Amino acid sequence: MTELRLHGLSYEDRLRGADLTVRPGETVGLIGPNGSGKTTLLRCVYGTLVPTSGRALLDGDDLHALGPKARARRVATVPQDSATEFELTVRELVALGRSPHKRFWEGDTGADRGRAGAALARVGLAELADRPYPTLSGGERQRALVARALVQDPDLLVLDEPTNHLDIRHQLDVLALVRELGTTNLLALHDLNLAGAYCDRLYVLERGRVVTGGTPDEVLTPALLEAVYGVDAEVIPHPRTGRPTVLYQHRPAGGQESSTM
Repeated sequence: MTELRLHGLSYEDRLRGADLTVRPGETVGLIGPNGSGKTTLLRCVYGTLVPTSGRALLDGDDLHALGPKARARRVATVPQDSATEFELTVRELVALGRSPHKRFWEGDTGADRGRAGAALARVGLAELADRPYPTLSGGERQRALVARALVQDPDLLVLDEPTNHLDIRHQLDVLALVRELGTTNLLALHDLNLAGAYCDRLYVLERGRVVTGGTPDEVLTPALLEAVYGVDAEVIPHPRTGRPTVLYQHRPAGGQESSTM
């Protein structure tokens, strides 16, 4: 099983001395306000940014000492935004996840197409396999990118806001699927209740720094939410799962309490 360790990872003034560990088989979430450094940290892990200092170690191997293809065999990513200009079918796009495992002149094999079809079925897109990728909705594109990551057979899966553009059912389906894969997973999430429900541990970023980390119960506290997000909130156990659930208290102008959400 794969373990990721970050030691003093920094990138310009956007990420400052980040230390974190993702243990084998864990699903670890990054939370924090917009602009806190979550996406920058993920990009330093999967290689589109080169850290200005610090190291990202995957089972002791420095990820930035690996070539792009070697790194892609071990780390798959689902980015926050995806290009839509390439004219590929959904099946062809998903099959690209096998590219790191093949020589550049090798085409898709029957096994590759079978893997792509199985991955599309897992994310609920089997019926759209032959559709042009650019014609998909935002949520469908996101699920196709998750399927592409699945066929890559990664040791580490990195996801930047994987629930963006998804309706509630598919948000839950995608995060449940990520947990079922058996990979070591690092993902950024805005929705604190999804983070609390699906992550084993959380790290909180604020202004480019990791300010705390721990289990969802340890991290999602009213004091933390006030300090980092500037919101008044109550945290209660979910009535079915016991996981922490955040209830936000809206305070209108003038300071009087209003409804809880």
